[in-house]
Amino acid sequence: MKIINNKLLLCASIALLATHAHAAAAWKPDKPIEIIVGTGPGGGQDKSARTLNRILVDKRLVDQPVSVVNKPGGGGAVGWTYLNQHAGEGNIIYVGNPTLLTNHIVGRSPINYTHVTPLAILLSESVAISVLPESPLKTGKDLLVRLKKDSSSVSVAVGSSLGSTNHIAIALIAKAVGGDAKKLRTVVFQGGGEAITALLGGHIDVNSSAANNVVPHIEAGKLRVLGVAAPKRLGGALAAVPTWQEQGVNALVTNWRMVAGPKGVTPAQIAYWDGVLAKLVQTAEWKKDLETNLFENTYLGSAATERYMQAEYDKFRAALAELGMAKQ
Repeated sequence: MKIINNKLLLCASIALLATHAHAAAAWKPDKPIEIIVGTGPGGGQDKSARTLNRILVDKRLVDQPVSVVNKPGGGGAVGWTYLNQHAGEGNIIYVGNPTLLTNHIVGRSPINYTHVTPLAILLSESVAISVLPESPLKTGKDLLVRLKKDSSSVSVAVGSSLGSTNHIAIALIAKAVGGDAKKLRTVVFQGGGEAITALLGGHIDVNSSAANNVVPHIEAGKLRVLGVAAPKRLGGALAAVPTWQEQGVNALVTNWRMVAGPKGVTPAQIAYWDGVLAKLVQTAEWKKDLETNLFENTYLGSAATERYMQAEYDKFRAALAELGMAKQ
């Protein structure tokens, strides 16, 4: 009888563990979902977050209400800090970009990818260098000549921090032609939308931003693009714009959009977002958005994203060290 009871106890224990495992695997948010953006409205991260929001709701990929919450400041640091104030809460995610890495490399933020929970790489985008139609900088060559002669004579708008991929792109262009990237008059804005507004207002000579941010203004005849820091020409409104490599400058910078959760997120919560985001990137609406905005589909799940973050961190650190910006 004792042996039978022990066997029954063992079976009951196994059943209980299986029940708990199933409950953990079936985790899903039980309260509204927040998508945090560390910039103001209108920039690339904000647009991606709102597209994410719309598709999650329209396709019923989640069972809770979804909202985008803008937390601008500190080149994204304010948003990342807010995220980690909700440690372990799987209903709060952040749509970010490489400033998570570059801000840490230059010592502007203590938060690195190791301090949050990488969930996905959603897409990649290229950096475009744009000017007003009436700018004396008519071609990419005009800008290269100016940068070489006197880098301090060019004011550049970037969002959302020094050391961002937008800043790295223009700095690499200046350095490639013998200019002094440190002398660029770089003006930082809370996001790409504000940076473009400054250019449209005539307050800045050049804007370095995500290519998709300038497309509406190109189509409206309000901006011109001198070059894109991409491996090949983009399509759509930018199909005729040469890459910087075509213009003799080795300036290739890949921007990307990631999703992260706060620290302390559980394996079950990670699995939930892996499933949701894998479905999202297969929707026709998401693919259409990629095409419209000249994005590249570079989706990675959580495990691959964490490995990718390490590789990107090493790459950006090398670039920023060369520009004299990496902390010791």
